[in-house]
Amino acid sequence: MSKKSVAIIFGGQSSEHEISCLSAAGVLAGLDKSLYDPVLIGITKAGNWVLLPNDYPLAISGGVLPIVDESAIPLVADVHGFSVAGKALAIDVIFPALHGPFGEDGTIQGFFETADIAYVGSGVMASAAAMDKSFSKTIFAAVGMRVAAGITVTADDWKNYIADISYPVFVKPARGGSSRGTHKVKSAEALEPALIDAFTFDSKVMIESAVAGREIECAVLESDGTVLASVVGEIIIDSRFEFYDFEAKYLDSATSVEVPAKIPQAASEQIRTSAIAAFKSLGCSGLARVDFFYTDKGEVVINEINTMPGFTGTSMYPKLMAASGIAYTPLITALITTALARTNGTLGN
Repeated sequence: MSKKSVAIIFGGQSSEHEISCLSAAGVLAGLDKSLYDPVLIGITKAGNWVLLPNDYPLAISGGVLPIVDESAIPLVADVHGFSVAGKALAIDVIFPALHGPFGEDGTIQGFFETADIAYVGSGVMASAAAMDKSFSKTIFAAVGMRVAAGITVTADDWKNYIADISYPVFVKPARGGSSRGTHKVKSAEALEPALIDAFTFDSKVMIESAVAGREIECAVLESDGTVLASVVGEIIIDSRFEFYDFEAKYLDSATSVEVPAKIPQAASEQIRTSAIAAFKSLGCSGLARVDFFYTDKGEVVINEINTMPGFTGTSMYPKLMAASGIAYTPLITALITTALARTNGTLGN
């Protein structure tokens, strides 16, 4: 059997550019080279597509996060696929290790559909709905899941809706990621500065009642036509941090992960069942990480779903899958196999 060519696409114009580079490094390292030939395709912060060598530095070095080099070899991405200097690149399947806007929100998935190239992960609609938390929350509530109470505002209208807010609340961009632009607000005085910052990330911002609960996450994998839920894990945040913000996630040893989470078995099973229900309610494909709160009252509240979660070897999604008996390399192989079946497109081809 001839090897398949896998394009690992990463970087991008979102605020999660650097995190995407780390995910790509993980996928590249974990890829089964006996089955697949990797092709590294970067998208620069300026939005330029480039071809990179397989030994391109994608690790954190001296505390500095990796980025895609603007001066790398230019690559053309169009409806015919990919080409460099007029010569077509043969790509069988794409692993888009992209997070945030232009990567996880359905836009690039639409390009893959138009170019008719198989790709890992959810299709256009599921990606867009999952990325926009104001839409996904509505869908989750419609299928009977408990969600945090809240409102969605814009820069033009937010002052009309804040009179009756009870603090504390979370302010977060509706379509952001990695907690960039997210703030825990404890008073009316602190609300406006938090909103101003959040609006630098998105024109639509959510104000949600803070849920007092433990952060529990569940990984979902679609493989061989079956949707599987992992064991659940808990994010334990150092008391120095108010919540699981960007610094706590990536730049500080501020969090630890407990897998499996030490919660009652019934709650764990409810979360696993809810994770699959959330995945199916949005029409997701391939993979997702579903994040919940487990409250002191024993309530399960869904927070959000990530259709392309962090994918480094130490990221929560692979950790949860490993604890469920699916190691990193077989996990990547399963995702590529599912992608090649092409069930995530409008035409299902």
